Amino acid sequence: MDPRYPIGNFEMPRQITTALRQQAMDETAALPAKMRAAVKGLNEAQLDTPYRADGWTVRQVVHHVPDSHLNAYLRLKLALTEDKPTIKPYDQVAWSRLEDSKSTPIEVSLALLSAMHARWDRIWRSLKPEQFARPLIHPESGERTIDWLLFLYEWHGRHHTAHITELRKQEGW
Repeated sequence: MDPRYPIGNFEMPRQITTALRQQAMDETAALPAKMRAAVKGLNEAQLDTPYRADGWTVRQVVHHVPDSHLNAYLRLKLALTEDKPTIKPYDQVAWSRLEDSKSTPIEVSLALLSAMHARWDRIWRSLKPEQFARPLIHPESGERTIDWLLFLYEWHGRHHTAHITELRKQEGW
C-alpha cells in the first residue's frame, strides 16, 4: 500500500445515480465524527507525528481537512450562484506550514469541520438532480461539475481519515 494514498487515488464514478450521490452525501456528513474518532485519545507527541516519511503530521492533516473543505464549500456556492465560475486553487503545502496548522489545538479544527459540514450537508441535500451538472472551471483540472466536487471531497475526507487510522495501526496506538 502506498502510504500517500491509503484508500487509492480518486476516481470519478463512471455512472452516477441518485443512490450513489446519497451515499457520498452520507459519507461527507459523517466525516466530522469519523475524523474525531480517528484522533481520539492521541497525545501531543502523537499528533505531531508524520503519517509517513516527509508527510504531514496528524495535526497538520486535521487542520488541512477543514481548510480544504471550506474551499470546496465556497466552490460549491460559487458554482450554484454564478455562470461557470473559475475557482481559485491554493497552495496546500504552504498552508500546512503556517503556524495555525502546526500549533493550533486540533479541537479548533474539529469544531470548524463539524460546523462547516452541517451547513455543507444542507446545501448538498437541497440540490435538484440537474444542479449536479452545473459547471465550474478549475485552472489546473479544467471544466468540472458539482458532481465532481461531491465525489472528490467525499473521497478526500476518507483519504485523510485513513492517513490517521493507518498510522495508528502501524504504530499500535
